[in-house]
Amino acid sequence: MLWAMSKASGFEQRRYVPPPDSVEVVLVRHGASEAALPGKSFPLIDGQGDPALSEVGRAQAESVAEELADERFSGAFVSNLRRTQETARPLVEKLGLEPRVLPDLREVFLGELEGGEYRVKVAEGDPLVAEIARREHWDVIPGAESSEEFEGRLRGAIEEIAGAVPAGTVAVAFAHGAVIGQLCAMATASRPFAFIHLDNGSISRLVVHEDGRWLLRSFNETRHLDAPTGPVG
Repeated sequence: MLWAMSKASGFEQRRYVPPPDSVEVVLVRHGASEAALPGKSFPLIDGQGDPALSEVGRAQAESVAEELADERFSGAFVSNLRRTQETARPLVEKLGLEPRVLPDLREVFLGELEGGEYRVKVAEGDPLVAEIARREHWDVIPGAESSEEFEGRLRGAIEEIAGAVPAGTVAVAFAHGAVIGQLCAMATASRPFAFIHLDNGSISRLVVHEDGRWLLRSFNETRHLDAPTGPVG
């Protein structure tokens, strides 16, 4: 907390202002995507499920654009999966930004439960899903991405974003539920799944200091959403 001092009033509180050599990264979780169907995989990109946004997700994308339209962004970033790109489209078109694709922002790889199968297992109450939650590691799933690999590529993605825009500016990145949850856990040195519950279309804010430290400024802002949120994915 920053303070100001005057003879008349003593120490007064001021709003937080990021350091001038930092970069603020506004993290937007993509809108709700198409429903998973038992026995039918989503289209895959490099083995990873790539559903489009649902009708609810498209409405959430428009709400995100309205909420962030007055902010000045020095850059926009999306993953290589279309649900982030479709969520970004209303905002980047409104602001005249050209989003940069960062494959390292893609969702955690779920191994044998890719392509929508994870959602089906959640709905069925599969014991494997309960074990994932208990151990707070995605690689409980056979073939899934390890915690070390996941954290390593996400740290690289944030460093790439911070290095691609001028210091003292704000970038916007459209990413995924497990991705943003992991970034928040990394910023706060908390347990792995402490922030896994964020909503589709929500906004979180990360401040990246010049010395490499991260500060979680906000998490799961949803005041702009008037449509129901969708499932994890």
